[in-house]
Amino acid sequence: MMKLALISALAGSAAAFAPAQTGARSTSLNAFSADDLPGALAPMGFFDPLGFADKADEATLKRYREAEVTHGRVAMLAVIGFFVGEAVEGSSFLFDASISGPAISHPGQVPGGWDALIIAGIGFAELQRAKTGWVDPAEAKFDQAGALNSDYYPGDIGFDPLGLKPEDPEELDIMITKELQNGRLAMLAAAGFLAQEAVDGKGILEHFSS
Repeated sequence: MMKLALISALAGSAAAFAPAQTGARSTSLNAFSADDLPGALAPMGFFDPLGFADKADEATLKRYREAEVTHGRVAMLAVIGFFVGEAVEGSSFLFDASISGPAISHPGQVPGGWDALIIAGIGFAELQRAKTGWVDPAEAKFDQAGALNSDYYPGDIGFDPLGLKPEDPEELDIMITKELQNGRLAMLAAAGFLAQEAVDGKGILEHFSS
């Protein structure tokens, strides 16, 4: 059952990128530069030991941030999927409770046909995200493939059903920083979960209980 939860997490992560109609975009990114990017906290500050930001122009820096926040969101949902999936394995009504074992083994246990539906759902959600943030390929310059819209703030795909997005720019920067920090932690956690289960074949919850 963990399998389903994990896949649900991944599918849900993509679904989280499906845009809803909202008005103004984030204002804190009108001037997009490494000097004023949200996400830097003491004691590390703006952590970029390899100098990627120094070598990037504004368009490239926006793509870097888009990739970071998106991967962070996926990782946060994946971490939840690990825990939930392994906690309910063998007891869920889905797939006759036949999915069990470490979370990394769950995708292979999903009955045929479901994977195609999941992939289709993720693809649809990603298409909507692309329509929101990216320049239409038919209108992009030949040397600017994959360019983001000039008024698009990385990660701001308009999905805010609970209305949590602050109107105040300073409060918005604080919320963005919180999301980035949690996403960064989740990326490390998800990578650790995958590696640990691949090494000894035990589920994460099993490690905690042993």
